[in-house]
Amino acid sequence: MFKNVFGSGFLVRTAHVILTWVITLILFLHDTDLRKQEERGELVQPVLFVLLVLVSVLLYFAVSLMDPGFVLSDSDAKFTLGVSEEEQEMIPHTSKALRHRRCGYCLLQQPMRAKHCQNCKHCVRRYDHHCPWIENCVGERNHRWFVLYLGVQLLALLWGFHMAWSGFRYAPSWDLWLRQNGFLLAASSLVGIFLVVVVLLLGSHLYLVSLNTTTWEFMSRHRISYLKHCGADENPFDQGTIRNLWGFFCVWRTIVWEQVYFRECSDPV
Repeated sequence: MFKNVFGSGFLVRTAHVILTWVITLILFLHDTDLRKQEERGELVQPVLFVLLVLVSVLLYFAVSLMDPGFVLSDSDAKFTLGVSEEEQEMIPHTSKALRHRRCGYCLLQQPMRAKHCQNCKHCVRRYDHHCPWIENCVGERNHRWFVLYLGVQLLALLWGFHMAWSGFRYAPSWDLWLRQNGFLLAASSLVGIFLVVVVLLLGSHLYLVSLNTTTWEFMSRHRISYLKHCGADENPFDQGTIRNLWGFFCVWRTIVWEQVYFRECSDPV
């Protein structure tokens, strides 16, 4: 399930964890609301904040080290499982490509919606993108965990930014103010930057999930064999917002996307 912890992403993961706990420490060392509550013996919010940060770090490692859905053999592809020859012929101009797609790099059969990742050196089921932040692909097995991580990270960043803002203190001169608030200013600036990035990422992923499409399909549909013949607003995997969200967050079994694709395309017009 997990890759080697000391792989190519070790430095990125280490830097992420160190930066997270350094910022948390700064919030407790300065005169923020967290420190005031701690000094008064009101430990509920400080403990909850630390637990939220800890959960975000654990989710980061889970998403970063988890198998995103690597296709390791032809049997893993479950290629066109349950799809009849008649249904395959329903797709004009692309049925051959769909029946005989082999990766040009690892030479394995690719299930529909899979793509080879040059960084991970594997084909990934329901490939979304390769994320340098986690040094791993986001695919079928870890995509929902990636979205959950973004949600938890957003809560931690919002809370942290609020706490950092509460710690700034007045000083009669800019020089004295920077000496008193310099570390807190740096921490709040980093939190603010990460906050904007996480908001954009979470919003875009929730939007794509609601349409049952991926980042790769959204950006490169004109080059994808099973999508390029579709209209600009046509998505053969879209089953409605509610069903898309339910399938993404609540269905844990492996979905054979060929079945969904052929069924949608074989519906009478």
